[in-house]
Amino acid sequence: MSGLLSVEEARARLLALFSPVGTESVPLAAAGGRVLAEDAVATRPQPPFDASAMDGYAIREEDHRAGNRLAVIGASAAGARFEGAVRPGTAVRIFTGAPVPDGADRVVIQENTTRVEDSVTLDEAAPGGTNIRPAGGDFMPGDRIAAPRRLAPADLALLAAMNIARPVLRRRPVVALIATGDELAMPGETPGPDQILCSNNFGLKAMLEAAGAEARMLPIARDTPESLTAAFDLAAGADLVVTLGGASVGEHDLVRATALGRGLDLSFYKIAMRPGKPLMAGRLGTTPMIGLPGNPVSAMVCGLLFVLPAVRRMLGLPEEAALRFPARLEAALEPNGPRAHYMMSRAEPEPGGWRIEAFGRQDSSLLSVLSRANALLVRPPHDPARASGDRVEFLWI
Repeated sequence: MSGLLSVEEARARLLALFSPVGTESVPLAAAGGRVLAEDAVATRPQPPFDASAMDGYAIREEDHRAGNRLAVIGASAAGARFEGAVRPGTAVRIFTGAPVPDGADRVVIQENTTRVEDSVTLDEAAPGGTNIRPAGGDFMPGDRIAAPRRLAPADLALLAAMNIARPVLRRRPVVALIATGDELAMPGETPGPDQILCSNNFGLKAMLEAAGAEARMLPIARDTPESLTAAFDLAAGADLVVTLGGASVGEHDLVRATALGRGLDLSFYKIAMRPGKPLMAGRLGTTPMIGLPGNPVSAMVCGLLFVLPAVRRMLGLPEEAALRFPARLEAALEPNGPRAHYMMSRAEPEPGGWRIEAFGRQDSSLLSVLSRANALLVRPPHDPARASGDRVEFLWI
């Protein structure tokens, strides 16, 4: 594995390790944000009958004349239809969503009428629509929500109206997160004099769960083959194993050696990008494995560029290259080196587009800078010096 892969080649090799996970039938109330795995097909029309769009009176079109006085013969409410028919010279009081009685082909809104006891007078003949929602006007039997699709709140409402109580969804991919290193302590503990607090796994867990995965944070693996082996044992059954950091002898060296000892089929190791050069991926038995760098900014950027696309692949969603947006550069930049550089930045709207400024400090350990960033300014390898006002590209984070 000599040389450094480009971001694009590494992404292609990594995604080749993944395929969609299985499916499950889930109660509709628990389906929000999940990915539809099979088309959802309506079995009834919506609305299932001609329905009133207004509160008013259901009449025959031939009686729709200003000053016409009609006998009110009943009422139709949502859930309680009028069982008779509207005949010439009659009207039925009707409410929004109620079935339109037989014989009626217009609803006159109540604001255009005067009611006196059991009769109603049309004050005016309003032009325009009939104020009737036709049966099947929203959807018909056989209409469908096509899979794959991440279900938004409006989709759940539509599924309910289609009478689909248990849609077939893609199972949440299980991702085991293994933070490694003797230097790590968990938040809430009292770190030793040479320790730092473990942070990467919390950021990655939130990122993964927002993307639709189930993230499992395993205990910190210490810098021994025995501890790493125990962590890999605990990850059994996961759809993806993600390691965070390596050992003091070199980023991922001990992790890689231990994984290779367990049969890791290494796809690549190290890529031409910063932050995130020491990224590796392969297959541990039948399970894909991604080794992320230990520096927190590197881990989060690589999570965005590599782990999230893997989650999409496991969810059966189409591949979606990270969308880049053009922006006007606020402050000049020095020439870039041989690796693609994803710079922590702040993008703001301006007339006709966006403006962006990279933060002055880009060290991959600076979580406070990452927390203030909302974008990554993308510098291609060997990108020349950029002047203020130049057009550049960025990713949202």
